[in-house]
Amino acid sequence: MPARAAVPPPDPATRTSTPGVPPSTMSASMWRAARPSERLCYAIGGFLIASGPVHLGVFAVDGGPWEGPVSWRKPFTFGLSFGLTLIAITWVTSYLRMGARPRAVLLTLFAADCVLEVGGITLQAWRRVPSHFNMESPFNASVSMSLAFGGALLVVILSAFAITAFSRRPEGPTGMPLALRAGFAILLVGLLSGAAMIARGVVLTRTGHQAAGYRSTASVKPLHGVSLHAILILPVLAWLLTFTSWSPEARYRTVVAAVGCYAAAVAGAVVWAVLKY
Repeated sequence: MPARAAVPPPDPATRTSTPGVPPSTMSASMWRAARPSERLCYAIGGFLIASGPVHLGVFAVDGGPWEGPVSWRKPFTFGLSFGLTLIAITWVTSYLRMGARPRAVLLTLFAADCVLEVGGITLQAWRRVPSHFNMESPFNASVSMSLAFGGALLVVILSAFAITAFSRRPEGPTGMPLALRAGFAILLVGLLSGAAMIARGVVLTRTGHQAAGYRSTASVKPLHGVSLHAILILPVLAWLLTFTSWSPEARYRTVVAAVGCYAAAVAGAVVWAVLKY
């Protein structure tokens, strides 16, 4: 009897990809299947993203500097960044092996924190005063410290998700567990760099070096920005690969290569931060 040809194991992407179904249709079905807390986070994320182009339009009409502590760049970039991150975290945490209730609580807190951060930055932009490290009046100091508290809360919440990702192997299609773990690891680098910026800026401000506090974050900003969005880019790549005809081995190798490239970019940003510090 002739030997039977080896059959590769099935891809565990049962809930994220179906051959012949376009990503747009899959996204619609994922929205319908989403829990109320997830839909709330998606809606808030979309609102924050929309606030970015609105402030880009305000900048086009009002003008003013693009760089510096007082500019329309901040509500634009922070709205986009926090909106994308909120949507990404809501989606990728659906692959984590954790209880539905703890995840819903953490996501709700995370969404509220994103609103706090973008809202405080936007408020100060409209008031034409710096949002961070601003201790020039009791109100400005309260906004600045609220943003610092929100940043600390972000670290706690996202660290809890990261610990879950590393303690229990995430679910998902080929390459998704690796993409999630690498994304969370790189995200933690971004959070630590952000915490370092806030800590140094607050210290300089409280010791009477206000201008130096604003300038102190410049060298770390590329590292902070690059690191934050690995948790979106890498899992999206792993998801999109499920719509190709590639073998699971080829898809996994592609994710490995993407993780290596992203890690190299983060390493380059670290070197830049050290040299420019």
